[in-house]
Amino acid sequence: MAVSKQSDSDPAAAPAAPSANRLLAALRAADLAALRPHLTPIALTRGQVLFDAGDDVHTTYFPCHATMTSLLVVTRDGQEIEVATIGREGAVGGVVSSGFKPAFGRAVVTLPGAAFSVPTARLDALKLVAPALADLFARYADVLLAQMMQSVACNALHNIEQRCCRWLLSTHDRAGDHVIPLTQESLAEMLGVQRTTVTAVAKTLQDEGLIRYSRGRVEILDRPRMERRACECYAAIETHFARLLPEVEA
Repeated sequence: MAVSKQSDSDPAAAPAAPSANRLLAALRAADLAALRPHLTPIALTRGQVLFDAGDDVHTTYFPCHATMTSLLVVTRDGQEIEVATIGREGAVGGVVSSGFKPAFGRAVVTLPGAAFSVPTARLDALKLVAPALADLFARYADVLLAQMMQSVACNALHNIEQRCCRWLLSTHDRAGDHVIPLTQESLAEMLGVQRTTVTAVAKTLQDEGLIRYSRGRVEILDRPRMERRACECYAAIETHFARLLPEVEA
């Protein structure tokens, strides 16, 4: 994936309110009021690296609307594999630990759009004086860890068609639209396979009427059938999310 390490800001593309991110929307009014002065509206660009392996995570990002990011593990020879997908239901960077936060992997923007950023140090300080806020982020961190664990099992045990359906369903949940702006090359990189493999899977799903693919756009035509074709990992994560964070609609 072509990436660029930057933090471009475009107020015109920014959300009107923190409620565009569901984790922020779930905060108590007093906790959100304390955090709001430190939230900065920004516009994230496709391929933008929010932090890389070994970086100290100074900033926490809250994707809004259809904006989506991926956490990647990068091998020594530059290969990438996605271990978690984060959209408007969550946050990227500085979610749990306090103090020095060296990143283990890379965070990359996969679907561009609006977001909020906040200095991680300010978020840490609020966790110390706002137990409800700290609890919300701790539960979200548990969900994020579960997603990573499930991704490990999924990559090892399930076939590429099942994994592709799972990824498209998760992206559809976060994008909030049946049409997902996504190239086959990007999808192949997220799944850690060759583009030709994704092309073959996409053709099969399109021939069977589950999706329509054209010019970097994937449209889900039959979601119930997609859910049946996906592996068990999709439902497992959604169920865990609903149990731990019922106030945050996935």
